[in-house]
Amino acid sequence: MTEQTALPETGAVVGKPDAAVVRDALGVGVAVGLSGFAFGVTSAGSGLTLAQTCALSLLVFTGASQFALVGALAAGGNPLTAAAGAFFLGVRNAFYGLRLSQLLALPRAVRPFAAQWVIDETTAVALAQPTRRGVRIGFTVTGLTLYVLWNLTTLLGALGAEAIGDTAAWGLDAAGPAVFLALLAPMLKSTTERTVAGVAVLLGLGLLPVLPAGVPVLVAALAAPLVLWAGGRRAGGAAPDRPAPADGAEGER
Repeated sequence: MTEQTALPETGAVVGKPDAAVVRDALGVGVAVGLSGFAFGVTSAGSGLTLAQTCALSLLVFTGASQFALVGALAAGGNPLTAAAGAFFLGVRNAFYGLRLSQLLALPRAVRPFAAQWVIDETTAVALAQPTRRGVRIGFTVTGLTLYVLWNLTTLLGALGAEAIGDTAAWGLDAAGPAVFLALLAPMLKSTTERTVAGVAVLLGLGLLPVLPAGVPVLVAALAAPLVLWAGGRRAGGAAPDRPAPADGAEGER
């Protein structure tokens, strides 16, 4: 069976000029990459060393998971619980990879290196392109720009946090969550997405006083299946009843 998700290389579909793809990719990479400063500050404020902070950005390189990890540690959570919460937030990247592997169609030798850049931003830019060439350019430029800037600003943020001392006194411990919310909010476009986010917030905040640090994040992940289940029940209950049989049709079965 022919693969329906294959993209034309070029020509068959008129896509954006290469320069336009590069411009869009740079815009996303620079805008998000600069927020690595907030992660560096947050991580250093939670007690991680400069080396540990930089290693997280170099090796993990997925902002939501990094913020979740250092946030749980800063709240006094168990390292294993904090790591579990970060892991589950990062699982989504595996699903992105399944889709991007079809669109990018990279050589096998390159795939392990490209996998490091499979995150929200590179996926969004890549999926917006109608040709394989555009997908590859968007993915590569976004990934490279974001990886370099994220790690550079992480270093600067960690160094700055060490220089100013107590980040809580400056209010910088709130920088990480604020940046994450700013990135997340524009992505919540449908009613279902906003409902999932709202339920997750209620679960997380509501359970924060009664569960160990890091565990509320894991429980909040149940928001998505709960909302989808409720939506399915509501849709099923709203299904129109079967029409009544015509006169004389009773008893035919």
